[in-house]
Amino acid sequence: MTAPAGALEAGDPNAGLAPVIAIDGPTASGKGEIAQRVAARLGWHYLDSGALYRLTALAALRAGAALDDEATIAALARALPVRFSGERVELAGEDVSKDIRAPEVGGAASRIATMAALRAALSALQQGFRQPPGLVADGRDMGTVVFPDALIKVFLTASPECRAERRHKQLIAKGFSATLPSLLRELRERDARDSNRAHAPLRPAQGALVVNSTHLTIEEVVDRIVREYRRRDG
Repeated sequence: MTAPAGALEAGDPNAGLAPVIAIDGPTASGKGEIAQRVAARLGWHYLDSGALYRLTALAALRAGAALDDEATIAALARALPVRFSGERVELAGEDVSKDIRAPEVGGAASRIATMAALRAALSALQQGFRQPPGLVADGRDMGTVVFPDALIKVFLTASPECRAERRHKQLIAKGFSATLPSLLRELRERDARDSNRAHAPLRPAQGALVVNSTHLTIEEVVDRIVREYRRRDG
């Protein structure tokens, strides 16, 4: 996670008029790496919205909160002391960049992400990260719910098999054990939950630029998004 324009903390959600590029898509579609590179290319801030759900899950696990207690989970999210600084993700000043990538935290994040109260709390928090010179935000409802007025809305996807391989490589590189068959099964289950949840289901925003990255390199996708920004920005 990078914030090329400086360390990023949430501000006033009603004050931000900076341009936004919203990149949505299913898990392991490559949107995080691509969003980071687009932000770096433009010199903008980068927001990994998924990290906020993982941070909330980590805070809940550490507090011993029940993962089906929506009111408590939403309250934790509203008071989340988060700061993004370079590659660091900080929770109350502690670097938890690796902790939030643990499989058990990811599983907890997937469970609580269906909660309407939590999504509402985190939407307000995410809007506070909209700061000059601009923000590239990735997630699953950035263009449909959180930043419906985003300058560019991208829906990034790839085949389930390709995404499972990408997630496998990520986990192995971070020192976590994983098998491809189990990752593919979990990924398909996550897709079903994300697409069928009652609140803010995963889907392309109206007018979104849909990009299938299965057979594209990261730089090819980044180039396409940056070209689209240059075209619309005039």
